[in-house]
Amino acid sequence: MARIRTGDQARDWVPDGLGDGFEQLTLGGHDGEPATLVRYRGTSRRWWRKPAIGTDVLYVHGWSDYFFQRPLAEFWHRAGARFYALDLHGFGRSLRPGKVPGDASSLTDFDADIASALTAMGQPTHDDAASSRAPRRRLLLLGHSTGGLILSLWTARHPESVDAVVLNSPWLEFQASEIARRAMAPLLEAHARLLPHRALPGIDSGNYARTTSAELGGEWTYNALWRPAKAFQLPPAFLAAVFVGQDQVAQGLRLELPVLVLLSDKSYLSPQWRDDAASADVAINVDRVAHRALSLGENVTIVRVPGAMHDIFLSPAPIRRRAYARMAAWTAGALRLGGPDAWAERVDGL
Repeated sequence: MARIRTGDQARDWVPDGLGDGFEQLTLGGHDGEPATLVRYRGTSRRWWRKPAIGTDVLYVHGWSDYFFQRPLAEFWHRAGARFYALDLHGFGRSLRPGKVPGDASSLTDFDADIASALTAMGQPTHDDAASSRAPRRRLLLLGHSTGGLILSLWTARHPESVDAVVLNSPWLEFQASEIARRAMAPLLEAHARLLPHRALPGIDSGNYARTTSAELGGEWTYNALWRPAKAFQLPPAFLAAVFVGQDQVAQGLRLELPVLVLLSDKSYLSPQWRDDAASADVAINVDRVAHRALSLGENVTIVRVPGAMHDIFLSPAPIRRRAYARMAAWTAGALRLGGPDAWAERVDGL
């Protein structure tokens, strides 16, 4: 059993339910709520060309979700990286009996989870990263859906800690429109203040689970208690926090590091089932998110993957292989070629 030391406490990595090569570690999160870090210590053969060599990858899931995508861990292992995934407090492995999923009044409530994860990974804190000239392993953040929003905002606050960001169908904008989000925000904030524990009505039709769950005709097996067929109902405070975060993105995050945004080529947002739902994003408006992604910074690459689902890497095998290939090619440039600072002297005088 492997042990790490964080502060004055020794903590144990234990085998994870995903099987061989996966271990998990319980962390301290926001207000003492536990978070869970998963790591992959695979034995599969690495590629000869390893675009992510010397890199740590930290994955953060979306709403009503958790990490279970074993092939994603294998991809980064073969690419030369050390792969970690964080189940935020109140979700997945970190969800405790009697606790409300998504019990957060600000997306910064997850900062403590991320900080604990980075410490366990051996990454310096953002204060250390800003002040120290000691070399560190590169850090690539990978976020899906709400996790993509959380990590985008975190990166904007700690740009010195991150080398690159990959966003898998990030929830950067409300499905209806920016105007609708701004109109709803005051009412939602009042709801959160007056009735903080009354969840909003559920709007998930179950189409997403139908496209993914092996029990419902999809390809993937996962824990339905942590990822129910119809998503957990949103607490008003959490959705209000998402709206605040989306507004911050709309104002511009001014990221200078490389950002890759992976999206399906189309959305299917009808509650009624049609076969089209299996080859589209059923959770976000991909066109609105593609437009909003341009507000992240100056070095944003947007890839539209034909026929992809909301989680690009849960799409049918030919589609997800295409996405993996695009991500590998982008990573080779983003991490191996360096950012603007690495080339500043070479282009001087041109």
